[in-house]
Amino acid sequence: MRCYDCLQEARSDTTGIGVCSRCGLATCENHARVRQVHVTRQIGMGASYGPIPARRVVCHTCDIAETTH
Repeated sequence: MRCYDCLQEARSDTTGIGVCSRCGLATCENHARVRQVHVTRQIGMGASYGPIPARRVVCHTCDIAETTH
């Protein structure tokens, strides 16, 4: 599995370490961004958050798209 962003930069020597949870492309350790996400569970009439946040991997491009205001 090769990193999509590295292939766009004409570097084919990097190996992907994960898949972007938003767009589904492979990403390497240089282009991957790990974000914390609170896990919600439906309890009664409202939602409850778990005590331990989950991890979500996104590529560099999706990270910029999500965090730009």
